[in-house]
Amino acid sequence: MLLFLRNLLISYPGILLATVILGTASVFVSFFSKTGRTQHAISRAWARWLLWACGVKIRVEGAGNIPPGGSYVLVSNHRSYLDSPIVLPLVDVQFRFLAKNSVFYWPVIGFHLRRAGHLPVHYDNPRESLKSMAAAARTIQQKGISILLFPEAGRTMGDLDPFKDGAAYIAIKAGVPVVPMGLLGSLEVLPTGSALIRPGTVTLKIGEPIPTIDLPLSERTRLTQTMYRRVAELIGVPAA
Repeated sequence: MLLFLRNLLISYPGILLATVILGTASVFVSFFSKTGRTQHAISRAWARWLLWACGVKIRVEGAGNIPPGGSYVLVSNHRSYLDSPIVLPLVDVQFRFLAKNSVFYWPVIGFHLRRAGHLPVHYDNPRESLKSMAAAARTIQQKGISILLFPEAGRTMGDLDPFKDGAAYIAIKAGVPVVPMGLLGSLEVLPTGSALIRPGTVTLKIGEPIPTIDLPLSERTRLTQTMYRRVAELIGVPAA
């Protein structure tokens, strides 16, 4: 009962206010800021507000493994809808999301994602998916930013689902390192199928970058396997 009341009186109103106020601000500045950098700063403020309202605290390990100013492909396990807000304020580089195409049709959030330069991916359409990956690699090269994606291609309730090759393809194509990350505790904060957010602490572990210089695209499956092992180590589950 207390958890329900906390969500009703604090968490839900906080999420709504943060999304409406800062989402509107992000859309407004998008007409003047074409780089997406201002929108990214607003998104980070939105994430901090949301996490505060939900009573979620974050512990970060290995922050020095992502030197500011570089370009990377950031990959993480995916357990909860809160994973993106958790990562946003804690990774100190300019990055854009590569997210399921369906998310871009969500009210407010979808419009913000498009205006801020995030990229949709069609996991159920191989041809469109390849186009998305190529576009992400060009974005990294042309804008000097990073890309964040969840290579399991969806949330999982198990330890760690197999990774898709998309992240490896983007990293090799763009010639940038892959940074493995592991999230622990986000499923407990917002369990799959539940609408109640539980206050708690989530740990974000950031691993050492995996270089891709001089790797041919034919090595993307091997790179994907390496990424999977590194993320599995970070979250403490056996690699398949």
